[in-house]
Amino acid sequence: MSRRRRRSSPGTDVTSRATGIAEGGRGPNRVSRLVVGSLITAIGVGPMIVDHLWEPIARQHMRNPAWSPHAKFHDAQYITMSALISAIALRILFQREGDPHVRLRNAAALSSVSWLGMWGAMLFPGTAATDPEFVSEPTERPIAGLPPQLFLSIIGLGGLAATVKADAVRARHEPAPAPG
Repeated sequence: MSRRRRRSSPGTDVTSRATGIAEGGRGPNRVSRLVVGSLITAIGVGPMIVDHLWEPIARQHMRNPAWSPHAKFHDAQYITMSALISAIALRILFQREGDPHVRLRNAAALSSVSWLGMWGAMLFPGTAATDPEFVSEPTERPIAGLPPQLFLSIIGLGGLAATVKADAVRARHEPAPAPG
């Protein structure tokens, strides 16, 4: 795809694709940005709320006296990384420079890391989505046969993927901008 240089503001060069997005074409619609931004925010604050603040789950994680300090360290690391990944993804999503469709895809891809990591964790020997002493808790009831956090990850990943796909389809059907 050809590239061309343009000035977005005095003293600032921006490289844009020849799609014309930077020259007046449309980027992702507000609904796409709202859906992806909401899911990114959920990924960023969800682990802090659930693993540390919400008592029914927090007592299975950060407030679990049976967990070693090292196990709590790894949960705190997950909580912190999720927030940092989300902050970076939101910055990518809402920055003004570059192709807005690429920004939407990149923000969605980056924010999916936390949820994809849950599935990767299940591949390691000796791991489980729920500690055995909490399997009978109401918060741990399977949803559609899956542990709740894995079910929610499918919802989140599906929402990101569907929104990015819908944006790509819409972008392909946009009229080309008038030549400048």
